[in-house]
Amino acid sequence: MNIRFFAALCMVAFLLSCKNDKVVSQDNDEVTLDVAFEKMTLDNGLTVILHQDHSDPVAAVALTVHVGSAREKEGRTGFAHLFEHLLFLESENLGKGGLDAMSARIGGSGANGSTSRDRTNYYQTVPKDALEKMIWAEADKLGWFVNTVTDPVLAKEKQVVKNEKRQSVDNRPYGHVRYVVGKNLYPKDHPYNWQVIGSLEDLQNATLDDVKEFYRRWYTPNNTVLTIAGDFNMEQTKAWVHKYFDEIPAGEEVAPLAKQPVTIEATKKLYYEDNFARVPQLTYTWPTVAEYDKDAYALDILTQYLSSGKKAPLNKMLVDQEQLTSNVTMYNYGSELAGETTISINAFNGTALDSVAAALDKGFALFEKDGISQADLERIKAGQETSFYRGLSSALGKGFQLAQYEMFAGDAGFVSQDVQNILNVTREDVMRVYEKYIKGKPYIATSFVPRDQKDLILTGSTLAEVVEEQIIPGAEESFDASIKATYEKTPSTFDRSVEPSYGEAPSLKTPDVWQDELSSGMKYYGITSNEVPLVEFSMDIKGGMLLENIDKVGVSNLLADLMMRGTATKTPEELENAIESLGASIYFYAGDQSITVAGTTLARNYDKTMALVQEMILEPRFDETEFNLLKQDVLSQIEQRKANPNAIASNEFSKLLYGENNILSRNGAGTEQSVQSITIQDLKDYYNNYIASNLATFKFVGAIDESKAASSLKSLNESWPSKDVVFPELPEVNRPEKAAVYFYDVPGAKQSVINFGYPALKVTDKDFYAAQVMNYRLGGGSFASQLTQQLREGKGYTYGIGSRFGGTDLAGSFSISSSVRTNVTYESAALVKEIIEQYGAGFTEEDLEVTKSYMIKSNARRLETASAKLGMLDNMSSYGFDKDYLKKREQEVENMTIEDVKRLTNDYLNPDQMIYLIVGDAASQMNRMKDLGYGAPILLNPDTTELKK
Repeated sequence: MNIRFFAALCMVAFLLSCKNDKVVSQDNDEVTLDVAFEKMTLDNGLTVILHQDHSDPVAAVALTVHVGSAREKEGRTGFAHLFEHLLFLESENLGKGGLDAMSARIGGSGANGSTSRDRTNYYQTVPKDALEKMIWAEADKLGWFVNTVTDPVLAKEKQVVKNEKRQSVDNRPYGHVRYVVGKNLYPKDHPYNWQVIGSLEDLQNATLDDVKEFYRRWYTPNNTVLTIAGDFNMEQTKAWVHKYFDEIPAGEEVAPLAKQPVTIEATKKLYYEDNFARVPQLTYTWPTVAEYDKDAYALDILTQYLSSGKKAPLNKMLVDQEQLTSNVTMYNYGSELAGETTISINAFNGTALDSVAAALDKGFALFEKDGISQADLERIKAGQETSFYRGLSSALGKGFQLAQYEMFAGDAGFVSQDVQNILNVTREDVMRVYEKYIKGKPYIATSFVPRDQKDLILTGSTLAEVVEEQIIPGAEESFDASIKATYEKTPSTFDRSVEPSYGEAPSLKTPDVWQDELSSGMKYYGITSNEVPLVEFSMDIKGGMLLENIDKVGVSNLLADLMMRGTATKTPEELENAIESLGASIYFYAGDQSITVAGTTLARNYDKTMALVQEMILEPRFDETEFNLLKQDVLSQIEQRKANPNAIASNEFSKLLYGENNILSRNGAGTEQSVQSITIQDLKDYYNNYIASNLATFKFVGAIDESKAASSLKSLNESWPSKDVVFPELPEVNRPEKAAVYFYDVPGAKQSVINFGYPALKVTDKDFYAAQVMNYRLGGGSFASQLTQQLREGKGYTYGIGSRFGGTDLAGSFSISSSVRTNVTYESAALVKEIIEQYGAGFTEEDLEVTKSYMIKSNARRLETASAKLGMLDNMSSYGFDKDYLKKREQEVENMTIEDVKRLTNDYLNPDQMIYLIVGDAASQMNRMKDLGYGAPILLNPDTTELKK
């Protein structure tokens, strides 16, 4: 059940040890953090790491197994990832779907997992009263699982994994790049030669015996780390771990794998014509070193310095001077056995990649001439310090890092050495690793170009081998997911089928909020939280796209970007350096209804950071050169979105929802025509007319009190004028009188992107939150929802599907979205329609009980992180909610009845009035959609010449 989405955790260092350690900052100040952990090893070899954090009433549990794709056999690839899916489906004592059902009842974050080359993990954050339940459930994965896997279960999950590959690899631009790199960087017998997701052929050929053999070899206590972090009683938790894990037998000894660094004899250049690419992409990949190698730290700094920001040599050459691209990405990626360093560049439309390669050579020459200064080295380390603290923001993040250190560094307390290794990097180290691994060394180069644009590839490239799946109607293996497995239960010393009881229930504790309005009309809201020495802030300036000319959309987007490109007294490079030297981040972005200024800073540097924020707001540079670079960047992004099915679906759905005359139907980046027409004077006019103090609201969370926040705004309040701004009246938006089907053709698409829905409630409507509650069992509750259970778990049509009521105080919508296998596009749409039709009538007391339990219990983890607290302040400031709105919502849920749910479904779920949008292969799927019963589908792009290129 992989992602079950796993957002990649930034592997930053943070200090944890059996004693209270200290973090040494860049200026040698010392900050003591009480983040002690305890470690124990059971007789069966299970490693257990426990970290107490009483700041929030939650506990995070992670089970990390030392098996990833590197432990697989050739011809049986993808097994580690397949198991990550299988282990969520059923176990002997929780039953079929038992983990998902329990997760919903207890208000958990949702059982989730991820697979890498080297490990597989399973995790969830739950209210602390459900900790014993989670320990019981995780033990079932190791000792009471494999008997439940049957041929029908395996057949269904193969389809889910295939859908994941189609969604993440086959149906998106440049999706096959890592496959091509892996096959050519690593020898055929190297464990990193194949991708984590494996090959579809290998997955299809997997037998039940293969699967069980893999599980018994690797899923053993002696190959696993259990981490528990959060608000719990140490001795009681240890007792639960012994109770549920002690009797699981140890497995065969797992010998550690030796490091397997690779070398390549000569540079190899490969190309591929990508069906979904609209601009050419060039990548270089060099073999480097494994994670935690002493050279990995210098490589991390080298890659950041070369590519990130205005001072970066590669940015100077490719973006500013040659103007071949808007961005250069370079990173070092170390795994357990080996590592690699990669550069990736999406060039502007029509750019020959030979010119990109020549510019890279010039950028490297610039670095060889100047090297890295001590000031730049310290600037990068300051940013690492901030990242360090952000890694402490959740119990789960701490648990992940403890397991990472224990498994791959050999010691959960390795963090002290890890931090020291970062601090020890010198300028000489950075140049040394450049010369050792990059300069003049062979690499793998890939040129991924749009169809019929082979003239753009790197000279000397040969065609890469890529296996493209053919989607054939009716070709998939059939299965009946409803069949229950029959097996002899694995014995235990006690009755494990009895779910443990809850502990003492935590109550929702809302933080103290301070707020005020200043003389200019500027408002602020804040929450003091001293868990880490950071301040996170966000300021919304009301307006955004809403204040633009509908025929010239894109002004606020460009303005937001340009306000980060220098001030009246600082060049773009000087401004960037000033921010990063403080270990801070400040960024501007535009949305439909506001321009936002947001960032993070070390608490000790808060005043200096806010001085820069004020300078950026009041003294924009309006640099003509930067403006032209930004326009080129936005035009390139627009071009790339034209062949991205998900981007197409988002844009087209907005048009269908709101209509051509409503500015909310537009993408805030604009169109090619509108962006080309925008001048720098348009940005100045917007700034002079609409960037006003009385439209601004600041929000603060972190190591700051109201007095300091108010003091920091004093100068801005006095210097920033207020303005009379008239907001436009938007056209009224109503549901369609009858349903219609719309199709956007993407020839050769491996999946169909579906967006179904219509205009619905505004956030401020009295029924909005009640409708969200009603939607939980339909599609808002992930694996607790009917849409997921039927389309993914029951049919294997999709990797994921959901429904939601969303919006603002101006407009709202109900939507259902997914990507489904191309050859079941109609079947998926018909099943969605049927589920909606039957939802209200079939809603049971059990559904209501599960919904209430989740919505109320999940509040225990609602405000764990700074970003969550900022979200609460945003709801208060944007929609007028009071500070107790979460408690009031609890009461609203508690009072909800079956009759309320039925009324809400009758009022807000009507499939016969919905917009049905499909983005996919029209030649094979469009005509089938008329069987939905809403007439012939309307083709939105009858001239698909552009897409067929």
